[in-house]
Amino acid sequence: MADYKISEAARLLGVSDDTVRRWIDSGTLPTTGASPAEIPGEALAARAVELAAAPGDPADVLSSARNRFVGLVTRVQVDGVMAQVDIQAGPHRVVSLMSSEAVRELGLEPGSLAVAVVKATTVIVETPKG
Repeated sequence: MADYKISEAARLLGVSDDTVRRWIDSGTLPTTGASPAEIPGEALAARAVELAAAPGDPADVLSSARNRFVGLVTRVQVDGVMAQVDIQAGPHRVVSLMSSEAVRELGLEPGSLAVAVVKATTVIVETPKG
């Protein structure tokens, strides 16, 4: 299992280095005991799952889609019949192409709360070389 330096952990969790240090100081994140401090990959993964569960989903629906990203609309670009909507969900930017009519019906504009629901049959996972 990989271990991560504070700056790497912060980048992966979408927080500042200082936040990771506070979590270490408070016992929220353990370290390996190495100097400089390193966080065990398993503990970092568990923290990422905790943080991902934090935002509440405003939708009151049942769905087979498990990939739901709650976030804020940051940009709406309408071009004739189609539109592009950008949603920032934590450290993740999700882009959706939809009809301009759907944008109007949903009342999407920068600052709107939205949920990006992703249902895909293929997910590609990559890891760094080395």
